[in-house]
Amino acid sequence: MGWQSRRIGARLVLAAGIACCAATFAAAADTLYRAQTVVTGQGEANRALGFKACLEDVLIKVSGALRLAGDSRLEPYKAKAGDFVKAFDYHDQMSGKPKRDEQGTRDRPYDLIVDFDESKIDQVLTALGLKPWPSPRPGLLVLVEMEQGARHYIVTSDARQSDLQRDSLGAAAGKRGMVITLPSAAALEKANIMAAETMTAPDSTLVPAVSGQGGDVLLRGHLAWSDDDLGWITEWRLDLKGSPHRWRFRGVTFDEAFRRGLGGAAQILSGNGEPG
Repeated sequence: MGWQSRRIGARLVLAAGIACCAATFAAAADTLYRAQTVVTGQGEANRALGFKACLEDVLIKVSGALRLAGDSRLEPYKAKAGDFVKAFDYHDQMSGKPKRDEQGTRDRPYDLIVDFDESKIDQVLTALGLKPWPSPRPGLLVLVEMEQGARHYIVTSDARQSDLQRDSLGAAAGKRGMVITLPSAAALEKANIMAAETMTAPDSTLVPAVSGQGGDVLLRGHLAWSDDDLGWITEWRLDLKGSPHRWRFRGVTFDEAFRRGLGGAAQILSGNGEPG
């Protein structure tokens, strides 16, 4: 195979903002050709499955083309995914916890972290009619409203009620190779921005509240919980150079909603068309 195992560290850079106390989540430029997934144990069979999943993710990440998700044209490449791997490593999700029974080794969950060969990935993209979307990429100013019953709030850089969503958005940014900035609760209060305004207020009102560390494009999202769908009904909005872009889907976890939201923005900004 065209890979060798060596120690590599997956990292997500978190820089705390200063002006407006915003927080910026950024995927390092040198990790565009890196992806990770969860596998059970360190056996070769599960590792091969992990390579397949990571290959699809890295092709989306490098090109910005979210439409590659589930694309049947990737199947021949996935069948030999190990040929595109330059290095891989594992992170034990249960590190520090005592090993017991099958959780000792075989059934223990690991993050499989994979570095892919840049030139080989670029060649696959060329064969698919795509090209790499290089760094630096436009930064996203992200304003997301969560609605669950009577609860309405905006995901911020510091409020405790946003902890899970903030971490999820940071993970989605790393997965899609994007830089995002979230507002602080104080900045929203100072600008008198309410949750119900996230999808309707003009950019001139919203941007100053979320641009503490700079950014280029405002991405708005609204997630409403649906008992019928057993998931979130999601709407995203991005206005670019006078052109409005909207995409919607329903019945997903907020983790998946954030991956699709940031992935859709990446697809637009990279010139790969509208999100499906």
